[in-house]
Formats: sequence, structure tokens, C-alpha cells
Amino acid sequence: MIRIKWPVALATLFVILLGWYLLYTQQIFRSVQENSELLSRIYTEVQEGLVSQDQTEVTQSLLELQRIVTESGVPLVVMGPTDTVLNHVNLPFEVDVATAEGQERVREYVRKLDEEHSPVGDPLGAQHIHFGDSPEARSLRLVPLLQAAGLLLTVFIGLLVIRYQRRAEGERAWTSMARELAHQLGTPLSSLAGWLEVLRLPERDRPGDLDDLDIASSIGEDLERLERVSHRFELIGTEPELESLSVRQVVEDLEGYLAARIPRLAKKGIELIVDIPHGLPRVKGNEVLLIWALENVVKNALDALAGRGGKITIYAREIGGQWVSLRIRDSGPGISPEVRDKIFEPGVSTKSGGWGVGLALSRRIVEGVHKGKIELLETAEGTTFQIRLPIAEVRD
Repeated sequence: MIRIKWPVALATLFVILLGWYLLYTQQIFRSVQENSELLSRIYTEVQEGLVSQDQTEVTQSLLELQRIVTESGVPLVVMGPTDTVLNHVNLPFEVDVATAEGQERVREYVRKLDEEHSPVGDPLGAQHIHFGDSPEARSLRLVPLLQAAGLLLTVFIGLLVIRYQRRAEGERAWTSMARELAHQLGTPLSSLAGWLEVLRLPERDRPGDLDDLDIASSIGEDLERLERVSHRFELIGTEPELESLSVRQVVEDLEGYLAARIPRLAKKGIELIVDIPHGLPRVKGNEVLLIWALENVVKNALDALAGRGGKITIYAREIGGQWVSLRIRDSGPGISPEVRDKIFEPGVSTKSGGWGVGLALSRRIVEGVHKGKIELLETAEGTTFQIRLPIAEVRD
């Protein structure tokens, strides 16, 4: 399936519309220049007729004027008493005014001309002239319509692009979340299946002399993990109630959760440093989701340090009396420039085989649920994520 690069397509359409509009306006400009030249010729003929004493030259000048006006393209109709059509030039249709049908057709056309221009001369006199717009004027009338049509077309296509991108992003998000849910459920389910196999064994054949109490305790841990995963995904699909939270307590709970897992997740030594001062303002949030968001960012740091070791630092500070800033910094190799601008998009991952849902979920939790801000900071080395949360009224 061919993937359409919408920004490129939209930019190409804009360039085409702009080029066509420039050519069209250039053509109108040339026509206006030609009109200026035409007026100059008319003025010259009038001057020659005024200064000439020869009747023949005067007649010749008048004939030349008539020819110039005829070539201008302006529709003209000369009518006499009782609205009889005496002469006409530059009509948009062929007609024989010697017939009654021709006379009536021209009179009908004249009525349309009179809606926009008053006739020249006395309508009650011998002759009066009705006229319309020049071709250039008719072209200029189209300019606002063409501009509006081009703008509407661009806006319409832009809206289609936005809708398509949102739908594609939503599909990527749901796909990534489904994979993440399957992954998180798969581990405890596999463990439960393993414990079930152990239970089927006679006690003498069980590894490590496990008794029923040990197995029941391990099954309880797996069930607790399943419940936690289920509760997390249940909350992410709703608008959970927010309460006043201690940032220090949230980070300590996260530290306790990670302390037992960092040795298993990292092949080499990883040092976790937590710097949360006392007296920080409390934030309004959901503890389950907030710990999940921080956990995803820390796991991203763990992935960056996998196989090499290093330090992960979590520290918090108050900013401007309105925010509490949490920063998670690792001493890893950093994030490549190709990924930096889209690191929070669903499906974008810095590791091979990753589904790119962790940081996308963190952004949804921080910005969508907590009305905060998560961002990747520019640093000389390593990677630093900053999470800003609005403070609550009550302080620790």
C-alpha cells in the first residue's frame, strides 16, 4: 500500500496554486498595461482631431477612434428612439439586428448591462449607448472568487490531512497499547501457568522443596500484578479522580518498586539516585497513573543503560510557585536526533523490537490527565526527561 506523504502533497498543491495565481495576475497586469496604451492612443487621436483644420483628417481621427474602441473588447450597443438597436460591437453572441428576434435578444442583453452601468447619453434623445465591462474587468471579477476557492480548497485538504493523521495516530496508539497490555499480562499469566504445573507435581518432585504455602504466596504476587496492570489500563481509559499527592511519597513508592527489579533488568550495575527535598508543594494527581508514567520514563533510562551500566537520577524542585519539576536523568548514550522530535508519538521506540508505547502513555498521563508537561531536555550527555506538574494548594 502506497503511503501518502501529506505534508509534501499539501506543499506541492500550495506551490501549484500559487504559481497558477501568479501567472493569472501577471496576465491581468499585462492587460491593464495594454489598456493604458489604448488610452494613450485614444488621447493622441483626440488631440490630432482637435488641432487639425482639415475636415478629412478630423474624420479620419474619428474613424481611428472608433476602431480603437472596437478593438478594446468593451461591449457597446447604440440604441435610438423606442429602443431600436442601431449598432453594436463586441457582443458575446452573434445576432442579426435586422430581424425582430435579433432586436429583442439585444434589448434583453442591454437590460443586463444597465443593471451594472448607466447608459451614456439621453435615453429620451436620438441615440444612447449602453456598455459593459472590458475583458480585463471581467477577469478581475474572478480574482476574489479564485482566491476564496483556493483558500477553501487548501483549508479542506488541510482538515482532511489533520483528520487522517489523527486517525492514524489513534490507530497506532491503540495497536501499541494492545501490544503493551498483552505483554504486561503475558508475564504473570505465564508465571501462573508455571505454578499450576508445579502444583500438579507431587511435593517430593517440586523444585526447591516448595510447599503449598510458598506456591500460594507466589500466585498471590502474580494475581496482584495482574490486578495492578488491569487497574492501570482501566484508569487510562477514563477520567480518574485526582487528589492531593506528596511528590516525595510517589517517588519513594516508585523507588521501592524499582529497587527489586533493577538488578534483574540490568546486566551491569546501575545506581539509582533519588533527590527529593522536604517541603515541596503537593500536586494534584492520581498516584497509580503518576507512578506508571514515571516508571515508563525510568524504564526508558534502564534500556539506555542496558549492557553498560551507569546512573539514573530522579530529583524534584519547585518552579515559580506554580509547578513541581521532576527530572529523570541517565548517563546513557542519549537519543539520536532522528527520534528526538517524535519520541512521544505512539509506535516510536529507541530500541529494536520495542512498541513505542511507554513514553506515549506517559505523555497522555502527564498532559492529558494531570494537565502537566513532559519534555525531553537538551543536554550535553545522557538523556534528561522533565515532568512538570501543577501544584495543589496544600504543602507538605
